[in-house]
Amino acid sequence: MSAAVTKVSSNGEYSFTKPNRGSITLLAGLGVEGDVHAGVTVKHRSRIAQDPTRPNLRQVHLIHQELFDEVAVAGFEVGPGDLGENITTSGIDLLALPTGTVLRLGEEAVVEVTGLRNPCLQIDIFQDGLLKQVVGRDEAGGIVLKAGIMGIVRVGGVVRPGDTIAVEVPDGPHRPLERV
Repeated sequence: MSAAVTKVSSNGEYSFTKPNRGSITLLAGLGVEGDVHAGVTVKHRSRIAQDPTRPNLRQVHLIHQELFDEVAVAGFEVGPGDLGENITTSGIDLLALPTGTVLRLGEEAVVEVTGLRNPCLQIDIFQDGLLKQVVGRDEAGGIVLKAGIMGIVRVGGVVRPGDTIAVEVPDGPHRPLERV
């Protein structure tokens, strides 16, 4: 199976979920056009409270469709946009990508992967118990964050469901993703 965009979502107002759209437009250095989290500096409320002048490394949020399938086995019903992501993907292990990976989405858009999404308590408000499904432990007891990845827009363009995703991993040594 090749990597593809399955859904795109955006919201101009602060809310946990984002409605699905027919397309979104990525703007270089800003994020998703019309999305509340677009901007050069941080736009997530928790980040603004810490330091509103910090660069926005969370311009675009991507989640793999396979996560929804995984949590469904545990009885949770989650779909594209429900966890606030802008782009839902399939056929790509987003969490295994190293920092700095470049994702070419469709014909024009380019997103550089900056890190992992830090799951927040709002996930349990959305569905009680879901947070434990998107935060796990590996064999060594280390924390595994599964709620998607974040990126910055290097080249703008329109992204639609069905668009292919080309992955360009940076030259090594690779840095594993950390929360941003």
